[in-house]
Amino acid sequence: MTMHRALVVSEILLDIFAHVDTILDPLSYGEISLARKSLATLATTCRTFHEPAMDLLWADMHGIVPLLGCVTRLHHMIYHHAGRYTWYSEGIDPLCEHEVLQFLRHAHRVRSLQIPFDNHFHLLSVLPIKTFIFPRLLSLSMAVHPAGYLHLFLPPTLRRCSLSLIHPDLKLIATCCVATLEDLTIKIPYQSTADELCLLSDSIRLCKRLVTLYCPPLDWAAWKHLSNLPTLLSVAISGEVLCPLDTDNFVFTRFLNVTALSFHVTTASYVIAVMRNSAFPSLEEFKMVARVLPWEDAEQLFHALSQCTACQTLQHIDILSRDQRVPEPSDSSLTPITQFLGFTQLRTLQLAFPHCCIRLDNHLLSKAMSSWPHIRSLKVEDPHPHPATITFRGLSTALRQSPHLHTLHISMDALNIDIDPQAESFQHTSLQTLDVRTSHIADREAVAYILFTMLPSVESVIHGSSGRHIRYAWQEVNRRLQSLKSSAVLGCRITGATAAC
Repeated sequence: MTMHRALVVSEILLDIFAHVDTILDPLSYGEISLARKSLATLATTCRTFHEPAMDLLWADMHGIVPLLGCVTRLHHMIYHHAGRYTWYSEGIDPLCEHEVLQFLRHAHRVRSLQIPFDNHFHLLSVLPIKTFIFPRLLSLSMAVHPAGYLHLFLPPTLRRCSLSLIHPDLKLIATCCVATLEDLTIKIPYQSTADELCLLSDSIRLCKRLVTLYCPPLDWAAWKHLSNLPTLLSVAISGEVLCPLDTDNFVFTRFLNVTALSFHVTTASYVIAVMRNSAFPSLEEFKMVARVLPWEDAEQLFHALSQCTACQTLQHIDILSRDQRVPEPSDSSLTPITQFLGFTQLRTLQLAFPHCCIRLDNHLLSKAMSSWPHIRSLKVEDPHPHPATITFRGLSTALRQSPHLHTLHISMDALNIDIDPQAESFQHTSLQTLDVRTSHIADREAVAYILFTMLPSVESVIHGSSGRHIRYAWQEVNRRLQSLKSSAVLGCRITGATAAC
C-alpha cells in the first residue's frame, strides 16, 4: 500500500496527529486511553509517523512513573496490572548510570509535567546536579516539592510554574528560568508565615518576564518591581495579610500594561493601599473577595478605584463579601452604584456585600444604565434584606438605556404593578437571565404577562429560596409564563398553517 503524498508534508501530518490527541481524557491518568493507543500505533507504523506521534504521546505527563517504566529493571514492577500502574518504590535501589539513559530516553519530548507526589525521587539520586531531566519543558505543576531534587525540573525553557507551597528553594525557580518564566502560580492551602511571605517577595523581585502572577500578599518592594515589568498583564493576590503595607514609605507607581487585578483577602485595607498608591491606566478587570467589608472600607475602596486612572478602561468589576454582621451605615448620602457611574466602559458589574443595594431606586437604576452603554451583566445581591424599590416601570425605563444587557440580578418590587403591558409595546430582546432575589409578589398572572410581553428571551425567572410563600409564588409565575409562551408558539403555527392554505 502506497502512503498518500499529503502525509509526507509535516504540517499536514502534525495537524492529523494533533486531532487524534484532542480526544484524550485528561482525568483518566491511570488508563491507557484510546487516543494514546492510537498514537502508539501510529508511532510503530512507519518512520515518517514515529517522531511526531511519539512527541505527542509524551508531551503531557502526570508524574514520572511512565519514564521510570522505560527502565528495564522497573518495567515489570510498574506495569504488572494490565493497563494500570499503581506502584510504590520504597526499598528499591536508585537508578544506575546506564538506567539513567533509559529513564531519559523520552524525557526530551515532555512539554508539560504534573507532579502529584514525591515518593519516587530517591531513584534519581545518581543524576548530576546540573542535569535538566526535561530540557524542553514549558509547564510545571508541583503539588509537593522534593527537597534536593527541585533543580532537576527547572530547565531554562520553563514558562509556566504552579506551586502549592512557598518552598525554601523558591528563588531557584526565578534564577533558573529568569529569561523565560511568564506564568507563576502559588496557591497555598494554609496560612503562610511572615518568613515565607518575605521569601516570596524576594523571589518575585528576581522574575523579569512575568505575564501572569497568582500568589499570597506581597510587600511594597515586590509591587514596585512588578510595576517595572512591561510584560505583566494579570496579578491575583490571595491570602491573609500579616503585615499591613506601609504607605508612608511607598513611591507612587504606574502599572502600564496590567489589565486584570484580583484580590482574595480578609479585609479591604491591603487592596485600598495598593489602589491608592498605584495607577492602572490599562486595567479592564477588577475583582475583590473580602471576608468582611465594613461600609467605611467599601467607600474608601470605591474612591480608590475611581482615582486609579481606570475609569475609561474598566470593563468588569466584582466586589464580594458575605459577612452579614456588618451594620447598616448610619449617615451617608452615597450609594455603591453611584461610585461606578464614571466607569463608562463597564460590561459586567457584580456587587454582593452587605447594604450594596441601599438607596437603589428607579431613578438611580436608570441613571446607571444610561452611564453604561455597553453593560451586559448587572448583579446587585445584598445578603441583608432591604425593601425593594425597583418597580416594573423603573425596570422598563432602565432597560431602554441598555440594549446589550443579557443578565440582571436585582431585588424587584413585584407588589406594585405600575405598568400596563397592553398599553406599552416595549420589548427588550437581549435580556435572558432575570434574578429577582426574594421579591414579594401579589398578582402572579399580571407579573407573568408583563414578563411575557416585555422580556421575550427570559424563559423563567430565578428567585431566592428563602420563604416558602415567595418561592411558591414565583414558581407559579414561571408556570404561567411557560403557558403563555407555549400558547404563543401554537398560535403562530396555526396562523402560519392558515396562511399557507
